[in-house]
Formats: sequence, structure tokens, C-alpha cells
Amino acid sequence: MFSTVRELLAYLRKESIAAVDLKFTSLMGRMHHVTLPAAKLDESPWEEGIGFDGSNMPGFKSVEAGDMVLVPDVTTAFLDPFYDVPTISMICNVAEAATLAPFPRDPRGILRRAERVMADSGVADDCRFGPEFEFYLLDQAECGNGTCGGYSRLSSREGRFPGCEDDRSPTPIAPKGGYHAAPPQDAFFNVRNEMALRLQEAGVDVRYHHHEVGSVGQQEIEVHLAGPVRSGDVCMMVKYFVKMVAHRHGLVATFMPKPFPGEAGSGMHFHQHLFRGGKALFWDADGYAGLSRLALSYTGGLLRHAPALLALTNPSTNAYRRLIPGYEAPVNAFFSLANRSAAIRIPKYANTPDTKRIEFRTPDATCNPYLAMAGQLLAGLDGIRTEMDPTAEGFGPYDTNVFEMSEAERRERIRPLPGSLDEALDALAADPAFLVRDGVFSDLLIADWVRLKRASECEPIRRQPHPLEFEWHLDC
Repeated sequence: MFSTVRELLAYLRKESIAAVDLKFTSLMGRMHHVTLPAAKLDESPWEEGIGFDGSNMPGFKSVEAGDMVLVPDVTTAFLDPFYDVPTISMICNVAEAATLAPFPRDPRGILRRAERVMADSGVADDCRFGPEFEFYLLDQAECGNGTCGGYSRLSSREGRFPGCEDDRSPTPIAPKGGYHAAPPQDAFFNVRNEMALRLQEAGVDVRYHHHEVGSVGQQEIEVHLAGPVRSGDVCMMVKYFVKMVAHRHGLVATFMPKPFPGEAGSGMHFHQHLFRGGKALFWDADGYAGLSRLALSYTGGLLRHAPALLALTNPSTNAYRRLIPGYEAPVNAFFSLANRSAAIRIPKYANTPDTKRIEFRTPDATCNPYLAMAGQLLAGLDGIRTEMDPTAEGFGPYDTNVFEMSEAERRERIRPLPGSLDEALDALAADPAFLVRDGVFSDLLIADWVRLKRASECEPIRRQPHPLEFEWHLDC
């Protein structure tokens, strides 16, 4: 929308914009914001930054050194349709107070450093990511936990499960039968269409949207591939727009990986490929599935480091309730052509040099997208650096249904992915070198990430009785 601060300021005056909203992402992947009156806005946010207390963001700063600043990225500006007054929103970089030096733990900055490592390596000068967004739309969502009990209750007009149904739809979708469902079963198509249109108006290049497999309101919006930082910004914008449009319609949108037992979980698959001088580096007409030797090495790097990567791409306890057999969710580290149970799928329809890519299918939207993409890029580059041969390492390709193998054969040939957040954090603690080698992440950041995730998720859920335990054991 704008390329310079001067262009932005002129637009604010010309169009009588009332407010400027500054959005940024915490280390944990949450969006935060602060709003400025537009009438007196000048160049000071870019010269001095806008101050905030970094000690309120886990993993950023301690209380005694909490002063930090936001520096808006003018190229991210968009008209925000959710304010009652004309408002421009921008995504910000996080910087040190006074000096405006980049903050080493700013997620956008971490991803930019990963891009520089790629460029400095000489391997590629352009990396493109394309996330897919799966989420549920609910008519009602309630939850709560305390010393004397906990509960969750979700409802959707599309559901057929006892307790999930809503009498507003006479044609509910059968369990796990929602893939590309058409109206009237696709009850939220107008809401989803509004989400896509608002995103396009804000500059997000939407590819398509449709109903997903989950019968109780699961949706998908897919966007075109773009550079990593832009893709990270798009991730944050999509979640914001989806939630806000849903709220306008009295709905609740959740990107939670596994809100319903027995139904499809929601992932955030990342398509990705590399270019140099405009030339597609993942293409070789004679290679397996059209992949070049470099693409296979990149794939091998992702699979080699997948156990550690999951601590960044699937950093919640709920993520591992999605990563179970039987739901097209990857639970094993292998690659394959068009196989949706593979951790890395090579899309069969992407069959030209410029479209040839791989899809890493494990991630979900509980990740910080900037950190998740930085980790994936560094893992792939490590595979290229070491000339990794994924086949020699036992990562496939496996173009058969691996669940039709005997348990003994599968155990011998296929490497399982972590089955819990604890396991993924253990793997990250044991395999951080590919992340810290070139200074993109630091040893201290990795240690803090592991510590914070254990303290905020693993330990609390270990201490909390599960509702099923009451059914099993209350009458002991």
C-alpha cells in the first residue's frame, strides 16, 4: 500500500484516517497492539519508536530492563475493516529502546536472519512459503478450569455428535464427512467468503477457501506462496481477520489443533521452495516426483531435524492430540508423492519448474509462524550443506499406506515423530545446532523456549486431572 513513511502520512491526511494501529507478535506467537491517534502522527515512530514494557511478554525482557520500542513497517500497512473509525494497521518490528537496534528475540527479526543465512550461503536468494489455514467455526464455546473442576462445551450447527448439534441446520454433516461440503451443509460459506474478501482487500493473496473434513464447522483458507517474512505477516493477519469476522457474526473461530475427539484436527501445513536468480531450484524433470537433488537434500534436512522442529512448529500439548494415526495427520518422519500421511508431501499437481515444491504437514497454528519458518528454512539448509540423502537415511520415499505395514516392519523402517510436547522439547534440547550455528537463534533463547513451554504447558497439564479419569476412577 505504501513504500515510504511520507506516502503513508500524506494518505492519513488526505483520507481523514482517524487512528493508526500498531500490531506486533510476542515470542509465544500472540498478536498484541497499541493504537495511536492519526491526527498528530509524524515521523517519530520511525525515528524514536513507540515504547512498551517487554517484561510483560514471556521470553522478551526482565522487569528491571523492560523498556522496548515498536518500529512500524510501513510496507505492511492496510485499512483495518474492524474499527468503527477509519484506521490503518501496520505490523511492527521490535527494537531496543533508545538505540532502535533490532531486538535479538523479535520473531520477525529471527526470520530475517534465517533469510540472510540462506543468501550468504550462496544456495538461494529467494525462499517462498505458502501456509494453509485450517480452523473451526463454532456457534458456542465455553471452557473453564479450577480447583474444584474443569469443563469445555462446544457446539456447531453443522454437527451430528451428541451435545455438539445445533437445531439451526436440518442437514448436519456426517462425522469426518465435511471435505468440500456444499451448501446448505456448508453452513458457513458466506462467513468464510467474507473472511477471504476482507483479506484480499487488505492485500493478502488468497488462493481459495472451502469446507474441511471436520463435520462440526471445520474450514480452510489457503494463500499463495510469498517470501518468509511476508508469509509470517500473512499468518498473523489471517488469524486476526478470521477471528474478527467470526466475532461479527456471533461465532467463535478456533485454530486449536484438536478441539474435538474423533474429528479431524486443524493443521497449518507449509508449502516451500527455493530460487536463485529467478531459477527454480527444486525442479528436476528426471528426479523422483520432479524433485532436484538439492530439493531432496532440503527435504532430508527437514526430516532429520523434525523431532526438534516440532518444538517450534507444534509447541502445544494439544498439538499432539492431532498428531495421531487415522486423521491424515503425520506421525512418522518420511516423504512421499501425494501421500497425506507423510510428514513431507510432494504435491502431485505442482508439476512445473516454478511450482515444484514440498509441503511440511506437521505444523499447526499454535506455532509462532516466524519462528516455525525460520526453523524449517535452517533445517532444510542444513540438509543441503551436508548433502543429505533422505533415502539413504531411511526417510523414504514411501508411496504406500505405511499403516498397512506390519507393526514390526513399520517399527524397523519408519521413524516416529514425537508423541508429546515433552518429547519434542527433549529433541530440541538435544539438537539445537542447526538453529544456532549461524546466530539466527541463540543457545539461551532455545533454553528459555524449552523452559517456558515446560512451565506453561507440560507441567500444568500433568497436574490437572483429565475428565476421562473421573469416568474411569471416581468410583474406586
